Amino acid sequence: MSIEVGSKLSGKVTGITHFGAFVELPGGVTGLVHISEVDDQYVKDIHEFLKINDVVTVKVLNVEPNGKIGLSIRQAKPKSAPDPVTRRAMDRNFEDKLSRFLKDSEERLTTLRRSTESKRGGRGSRRSY
Repeated sequence: MSIEVGSKLSGKVTGITHFGAFVELPGGVTGLVHISEVDDQYVKDIHEFLKINDVVTVKVLNVEPNGKIGLSIRQAKPKSAPDPVTRRAMDRNFEDKLSRFLKDSEERLTTLRRSTESKRGGRGSRRSY
């Protein structure tokens, strides 16, 4: 069976290292799932997610000329869109952060203007000699 980039395959975990897991694919070839491609969240210890002999679905990321195969468990999972309630909450949170940023920014600019105007003599305060 030929392994093509972008295809999803089922394989068995044959080895685990600190940087990833080796997965045996159909046809007896082995590929590597880098630790960053195991899950969407940060993976500190790969043993919390995988064990030897686990059967996993992987997506083929690349096949190098020397035979190395890059795999991803994270990208093989179906993408689920956030529900509308969660989406609105995320939008609202962004709007709150943006308005807070604008308010803080305006306050800082006002303070900066006041401090520089006093050093230049302020508005319309010319000295008469």
